[in-house]
Amino acid sequence: MASSKGKPYRTVVVEGFEVLVGRSSEDNDYLTFDVAAPGDLWLHVAGGTAGSHVVVRNPERVDVPRPVLERAAAFAAWYSKARGAPRSEVHYCLASQVSKPRGAPAGLVELARWKSIKVAPAPVPGEA
Repeated sequence: MASSKGKPYRTVVVEGFEVLVGRSSEDNDYLTFDVAAPGDLWLHVAGGTAGSHVVVRNPERVDVPRPVLERAAAFAAWYSKARGAPRSEVHYCLASQVSKPRGAPAGLVELARWKSIKVAPAPVPGEA
């Protein structure tokens, strides 16, 4: 259930994990650098494709279960220019691995290291 009216990101709970999905480039920056904690999981569609930053809150710093990772990655793919693809590659890493290059436009980031997952794009429930 999305309880995100008026916020710069969508909020949905997947198997007890809060998943936050940015709405615009400026909102992505805010979500990534002001909301996300260093131990949260950060996701974005791969290949330099424009799209939402997605954060899986992880205050306990546990291994995020695969189904939660897959759903969050599906949201990252859906809220991107790759929405029409049958499957999309999504990069994910700890939020602490994400940085902003000096002078970069809103939403543009660099990743120190990341992993990839391929998923079918899917919207946040109730927004299809």
